[in-house]
Amino acid sequence: MQAGVVAMSLLTAVARKLFRTGSITLTEPDGTVSTFGDGTGEHVHVAIRTNAAARAIALDPMLAMPEAYMNGTFEVLEGDILGFLRIAYVNANRKGANPLFTRIVEGSRVLLRRFQQVNTLARSRENVHRHYDLSGEMYRLFLDADMQYSCAYFERPEMTLDEAQEAKRRHIAAKLDMKPGLSVLDIGSGWGGLGLYLARRFDAEVLGVTLSTEQHAVSTERARQEGLENQAHFELRDYRKLSERFDRIVSVGMFEHVGVNHYRTFFDKTATLLKPDGTMLLHTIGRSGPPTATNAFIRKYIFPGGYIPAMSEVLPAVEKAGLVITDVEVLRLHYAETLKHWRARFLANRERAVEIYDERFARMWEFYLAGSEAAFRWHDLVVFQFQVTKRNDTLPITRDYMTSVEDALRKTARSGPERPKPVQKQRRRTLSRSDHKS
Repeated sequence: MQAGVVAMSLLTAVARKLFRTGSITLTEPDGTVSTFGDGTGEHVHVAIRTNAAARAIALDPMLAMPEAYMNGTFEVLEGDILGFLRIAYVNANRKGANPLFTRIVEGSRVLLRRFQQVNTLARSRENVHRHYDLSGEMYRLFLDADMQYSCAYFERPEMTLDEAQEAKRRHIAAKLDMKPGLSVLDIGSGWGGLGLYLARRFDAEVLGVTLSTEQHAVSTERARQEGLENQAHFELRDYRKLSERFDRIVSVGMFEHVGVNHYRTFFDKTATLLKPDGTMLLHTIGRSGPPTATNAFIRKYIFPGGYIPAMSEVLPAVEKAGLVITDVEVLRLHYAETLKHWRARFLANRERAVEIYDERFARMWEFYLAGSEAAFRWHDLVVFQFQVTKRNDTLPITRDYMTSVEDALRKTARSGPERPKPVQKQRRRTLSRSDHKS
């Protein structure tokens, strides 16, 4: 009993220090009810069911609170988990809001982050297996029809998820300065949607590499069904084992799994794989703030070995590889909107997720989607798109060519284009050598 009193006293002290704005009510394990904040905004009422959960949350909230939510010992009685996280993030952004022992725990994670990101070939495969080799049906519960598991591009606020993912593919193709018949490497090719899009729209020769057996099987079958198996090839290979050279390299949502220890390896390798007149587009989650550690819940349960970089960590590795950054775009709030759609779809199909796995998994996934949306809305997460070449004269000197490509793709999407006519092999080789400028 005494331990329980101490645990709740500690948690109450932390809550009073943290929650200065907003309206939040806490029901303790013994039924005691406390209110925090200034009463503004949407009201949220949460309950902690055990003293052990209260003690753990007070000492290490970044890990223990999600775990308690997964276990059912942290419940939201009024509002929802996103509403709670909004209040938490808004208050945590205030200087001095977090107690000293919480800052010490997070500081130790920063010190240990390089040891947690030793992503050898074997460890990288295992990390990918833990997340991407989940049931394909489970991912279909919340992704768009093309199974794009990365940030969509909302050209207009009212876009559907499928429309915004189509816009993302257009945006990437434009930044790659795509032309008919080029060779393309897709590093971390997922379920094949982007590679098939480039093969279909530009008659490109695409090699997609992934470490996920589930994604490889799906993307290979999709290529067969679309009659693109002679143009789009998907292989279970680590990018570090490649030796071919390509006109274009694209990587979407894979760089988060590289790890800060391996950034130099990534860019050194892609420099050798990119032809002298080639272009690369790297699309990755990033942070607008300084370097830090991976969120403890995400590292333990969602993306082991993963790390979200600050821009200051990426650019030195690009420079040392002898590559040229030709364009940088920061997508703000686009991923928050993407996650909003994903979470709504997941909740609509939550019963099926429980059938596939169990209640604890469904609660874990719900927190993952809500927590990620909150981090993009109210914390420091953004998406970086880095356009990279080997020479500073590879691309046109204005961005007009990007707009032209997107406009053309948008028009053909509305008119329902047929697949482009095949480009002869001899012509394809000529294009890859000399037709790299507009």
